[in-house]
Amino acid sequence: MNSRPPDSEGPPDGGRAEGTPVGRRLVLAMLGLGAAGVVAGPVLQRGLETGLGAVADKDPTGLTGLLPNGGGFRYYSVTTSVPEKTAADYRLTVDGLVDRPATYTLDSLKALPQTRLVRDVQCVTGWRVPETPFEGVRLSALLDAAGVRPGAKAVRFTCFDGAYSESLTLEQARRADVLVALRMQDKPLAHSHGGPVRLYVAPMYFYKSAKWLSGITVTDAVRPGYWEELGYDVDAWVGRSNGRDDAPTV
Repeated sequence: MNSRPPDSEGPPDGGRAEGTPVGRRLVLAMLGLGAAGVVAGPVLQRGLETGLGAVADKDPTGLTGLLPNGGGFRYYSVTTSVPEKTAADYRLTVDGLVDRPATYTLDSLKALPQTRLVRDVQCVTGWRVPETPFEGVRLSALLDAAGVRPGAKAVRFTCFDGAYSESLTLEQARRADVLVALRMQDKPLAHSHGGPVRLYVAPMYFYKSAKWLSGITVTDAVRPGYWEELGYDVDAWVGRSNGRDDAPTV
């Protein structure tokens, strides 16, 4: 398996499966895009980030993750491609040890009370994006609506890329700074940033904030997620885990 930064945007948003070598023309084109990002203004920069995200989603080499971009994020997934979801076909299920399992559409999530947080995003590999706004539904609100049963201890998250997963303890999941996020940087979440819906765990390294969220399952124990199965800490507090000493994000 290739080794890739575990919380590069996506999660932390990930390694990428083996693919065919990229052609010389594509490498030169990507380098040209990266150089443009250094000098582009805000409008051009937003377009560049979108373009890089689209290219990276189909880039089997991971080279796009090396390109500079003013947004500070990197674009990786743990699969070679991820299907895009729209408001028409997106669904989020809440199930497991709950009294009232539910399925949410994007519109029904938007109709719920929204919380906006502004925090630094910290990758376990070292890069940091300061003062990044996220907005969405508090995870605790979805858990309360579902009615968590006695004996529940944790929450597992699955994603529509078909591979990524994460977990939190129930106590962590109920924190006020854990969101089912619909917006980032005051814009709807783009596909390359895990949209239309992702998890956002503000005080933890970004690999905990699973992209392309599709399932929330209440369980009786914490189950290690994708990167934790490969050796990363299950409890990923910024500055207190993974052998790092970064400043906390809250």
